Amino acid sequence: MTTGDVKARDPRKQRTIDALLAAAEQVFARRPVDEVTVEEIAERAGVAVGSIYNNFGSKAGLHAAVVERALDVDREYMDRAYTPDRSPVEQLEAAAEQYLRFYLEQPEFFRMLAFPAPLGNYSAAAETAARLAHRVDEQNARMIDAIERGIAAGLIRPLDARKAAKVLWASWNGVISLAWRPDELREDEEGLAELLSLAADLVAWGLRRA
Repeated sequence: MTTGDVKARDPRKQRTIDALLAAAEQVFARRPVDEVTVEEIAERAGVAVGSIYNNFGSKAGLHAAVVERALDVDREYMDRAYTPDRSPVEQLEAAAEQYLRFYLEQPEFFRMLAFPAPLGNYSAAAETAARLAHRVDEQNARMIDAIERGIAAGLIRPLDARKAAKVLWASWNGVISLAWRPDELREDEEGLAELLSLAADLVAWGLRRA
C-alpha cells in the first residue's frame, strides 16, 4: 500500500495518517522492521493502535507507505540535478549537491534508502525490498545515462558507466556517513559540504578525457 492508497476523506483522518507516517519514518529508519511494534508507533504518533490497521492495513502496509514516500522525495531532489540546461558533468556535480541536501533536509528518508535496516521476515518484506532496490537503481541509471552522454560528447573518457555510477553513489554515501561518527572524525554540515564539493571536483577531473 502506497501513500496514494491512503487518501484521507477528512482533515482529521489526514492528520492521523500524517502523524503515523512521521512516527514510522523515525523508527523504521533506525531499526529492523521486526523490532518495531505497532504500539510504539501509535504511541509516538499520539493515536490509537487501531489507526494503523484502519489506514494502512498492517505494520507492513505502513512501512511500505513510508518507503514509497522516501523514494518520491529522493526523486524530487534528483530531478533538480538532472536538468537539460546542464552538461553531463555538471549534472553529476549537481547530483552530489542534491544528495547532500536530501540528507540534510530529510535525514530519516536518506538513512532509509542509503543504509536500509533489515526489513524482516514478514510476507511483504521481499516485495518492499525489491521496490526499494528498483527505485534506487532507477536513480543510479540517471548517473549512468549522464556518464554515457558525456562519453559520447567527448567530455568523459571511455569507461564502464555502470561501475562508475556505483562508485560515485557509494562514495557519496561514505562521505555523508561521516556525520554519524561518534568520534573526532565526525563532520558537521559545513564539513560535509566541503568534502562533497571536493569529491565532485575530483570526479569531474577524473572523468574528463585527457
